[in-house]
Amino acid sequence: MTTKTNGGTPSPAASPRSRTDHSAHETNSEAFDRDIEAAVDAGTADPIVDDRAVRDAADLPSLDGARSPECTRHRTMFLGYHKSGPQPGLYQRSLRVTWQWFSVNMSTGAMASLLGQIPFRFRGIRTIGEIFYVVNLVTFCVFLLLIGARFARKPRALPTSLHHPSESFFFGGFWVAVALLINGMQTYGAPRCGPWLTSALRVIFWIYYACATCVAIFQYHIIFHAETLTLEDAMPAWVLPTYPFLVTGVVASNIAKSQSGTSAIQIIIGGLAAQGLGWIIALFIYTVYLTRLISSKMPPPSMRPGLYISVGPAAYTCAGILLLGQQARKHIPDDYLGVTAFPMGEMWYALSVPAGIFLWLLCMWFSSVATLSIIRDARKMTFSLSWWAFVFPNAGMAIATIQVGTVLESKPIKIAACVICVMIVPLWIMCAVLHIRAVYQHELLAPGKDVGVDDVNHAHDVKLAEAIRKRRLRRETRSHSAQWRSNSQLSFHSKRTKRKNSQRPDPVEEASEKQD
Repeated sequence: MTTKTNGGTPSPAASPRSRTDHSAHETNSEAFDRDIEAAVDAGTADPIVDDRAVRDAADLPSLDGARSPECTRHRTMFLGYHKSGPQPGLYQRSLRVTWQWFSVNMSTGAMASLLGQIPFRFRGIRTIGEIFYVVNLVTFCVFLLLIGARFARKPRALPTSLHHPSESFFFGGFWVAVALLINGMQTYGAPRCGPWLTSALRVIFWIYYACATCVAIFQYHIIFHAETLTLEDAMPAWVLPTYPFLVTGVVASNIAKSQSGTSAIQIIIGGLAAQGLGWIIALFIYTVYLTRLISSKMPPPSMRPGLYISVGPAAYTCAGILLLGQQARKHIPDDYLGVTAFPMGEMWYALSVPAGIFLWLLCMWFSSVATLSIIRDARKMTFSLSWWAFVFPNAGMAIATIQVGTVLESKPIKIAACVICVMIVPLWIMCAVLHIRAVYQHELLAPGKDVGVDDVNHAHDVKLAEAIRKRRLRRETRSHSAQWRSNSQLSFHSKRTKRKNSQRPDPVEEASEKQD
């Protein structure tokens, strides 16, 4: 499969057409116009665009997958700029880092978790997993600093990014990256750091649990009130705000492994409750998403890697239920809840196995549908950040397959899980290479290349201009008020002086009266 990179391809969450108002499209065009004018002034825009650039630009879909004349015109101009001319510096490029960049950490963290559970181990595989974890930690810190710098310089863009159709859904991906970092702490850090990290992870888990709850509630609340998304644009990325709960079962079972007594039981129950909430919301989104696939066309080719996001809910729920069942078997007392007729831990484990297997093939079905859709139009695909969906959801499917093989003690299923792992590793390498290449060639983090960034950043500029206008109006109002008070006081003193002067006798008249 031949691939060409082009950061201008929309992300999976960029598909919804927001009908909140028509100004979204207008602000996007205005932002493009400003970038184009700046590029022309800087000498980076070429007024002569060759036929190939025109053809490439014509193939680029807009936010909703359609090709608008404005999008074609703007992107054609940007595809024709001089490569040898001055490029945006780090300061300007860092303003274009979005929440979707944390999909890199979702995939890298999933690889670290997967390598920590692979059934057939060899010498050095733990070291490979630790390398993935360190890479994940470093890139997470770098992206966090960059997006923090963006919102520090454009603070009013932060609330807009939490409900904008092309960026807001990936805020949940940020918290998934945090969850996988916590999971890696337990897998790779706890055996080396001792009991203090075990106690710290217990506290960190509940802090993360509270944050994930707030994200699942308030972000959907903001989206419900600030946006109106159409059914024909439904995508699996709509489930991302609740994705932090979908991985909570896996994280909870891993942390409970090193806990004891009541702490382990509390974490297991909390993990099961979170997994249930995540799965139920994902089931609702599944219904909307499948309705869209039946009633509308498939997404554009470059957006189809985002279809793999639908693999994650079933995969991580399957893995989470099986892992929590294994830990319940270990930590739940036999007389838990006052039941003495049979061991409660064994019953929990016995129920978790059929429940997990019930969901196992569902994730494989979604993965197969997405794979066939991608193969069908593979030559038309261009690289975008949505390509990281090749890794993270399928890594969850591999983890679920490992756990099914473990509970059934089936060597063929474990071998199948290892085959999936071997297939995911080159996918991660491919995405990493194409991502670095796109950044180096200014096909990401460049004007006209990042979907939704212009809208969100322009919202900051509009709000800032409005705030400046209001401050100026308040200053002018205070100035006019002060001037009015000053004039009033002067007028009062002038009238008072005149009144006093009118009451004072004339010295000439007084002198004449004395002479008389």
